[in-house]
Amino acid sequence: MSSLHSTLACAALLLAGCASQTPNLDQQFGSAVHSLNQQQVLNPAAPVSPLVTGIDGKAAKSAYDNYQKSFKDPQPQTGALSIGVGR
Repeated sequence: MSSLHSTLACAALLLAGCASQTPNLDQQFGSAVHSLNQQQVLNPAAPVSPLVTGIDGKAAKSAYDNYQKSFKDPQPQTGALSIGVGR
């Protein structure tokens, strides 16, 4: 019977090591990430706001097309770090 009590006492001590020792930190877990995400939102009321600010559709399409074209036909780099090369 004594060995049963000592086994149970050892098991209780081992399980006590698994208990949370940081309840204050666990309550705040993830709050920094959440606040940083909220600070990066330009307009928090955007889902309910009917007003759209920005550029018109033609200008946006032209800018997007120029952006896409820059990858298809890239401009050649001229003189980038070629000082003294080939002498």
